[in-house]
Amino acid sequence: MTGRVVLVVGASSGIGLATAIEFARRADNLVLVSRSREALDVTEEACRSAGAAAVDVIADDVCDPGSAGRIVATTLSRHGRVDVVVHTATVMGYGTVEAMPADVFTTVVDIAVHSTVQLAQAVLPVLRRQHAGVFIGVNSLLGSVTVPHMGAYTAAKWGQRAVLRTLQQETRDEPGIHVCIVSPGSINTPIYYQAANYTGRTTRPPFPVLSPERVAAAITRLADRPRRHVSVPVGPTNPLIISAFRLLPRLYDLLVGPLFRLAALTRTTLPPTTGNVHQPIPARERAHGHWPAKRTP
Repeated sequence: MTGRVVLVVGASSGIGLATAIEFARRADNLVLVSRSREALDVTEEACRSAGAAAVDVIADDVCDPGSAGRIVATTLSRHGRVDVVVHTATVMGYGTVEAMPADVFTTVVDIAVHSTVQLAQAVLPVLRRQHAGVFIGVNSLLGSVTVPHMGAYTAAKWGQRAVLRTLQQETRDEPGIHVCIVSPGSINTPIYYQAANYTGRTTRPPFPVLSPERVAAAITRLADRPRRHVSVPVGPTNPLIISAFRLLPRLYDLLVGPLFRLAALTRTTLPPTTGNVHQPIPARERAHGHWPAKRTP
């Protein structure tokens, strides 16, 4: 299928950027959303070069309660319909629950959970009028397990996963509408280097690390052939980690802390930072992160 209207939220970096380019290669009509207009301009150029039929950009903050309505209204005014919605917008925070400032913790959760709710509330009535459409939420392995020093992000992704699963149940009455979940593991994107951080150390994606294009391929496959009742994992170790978390909780809890420090923290010190949680950092927005280099951004 080509020529669809595809709305990508969080399109200026990482998985969102890779996904936008993948849909562009299919000659779809793209509406790209991000907080950063500067980074969106780069994404727009990349998508036009990749073959998109049309590219519109909207600089808006999905944490704003009115943003979802504005985004969907603008999409309809320009294209008259929306066929695929991909929600990739997210931010990350490192640090214990005790150490992380409440406003940082809350914003990490808001961007994942409340923006998913608000986007669904704005777009699902449109999909119901069309009797067709695909809503894809990009969740995470950490929507199924917990990890020390990542309490804000795991709370965000558990909450988002709950919203998406509920939406799957609540749209069963409309066979043409599909709510899909993609759950990546460790992906080489800039999110690790832009995160809020209260651990005292710089961070990196833990091995094994996959490219954002792997996730983009999974997303475009779902847009072509939606799978309503499953969460599609992207990462070879995801099933093993989830099984250990559920079936061997004592062993999991014994090992997860040391493994996190070994795999996710570097030896480079870092003062406390809010990263891009409250404001975007356009200069650091791109499809790929620094992995495998172990350096401070």
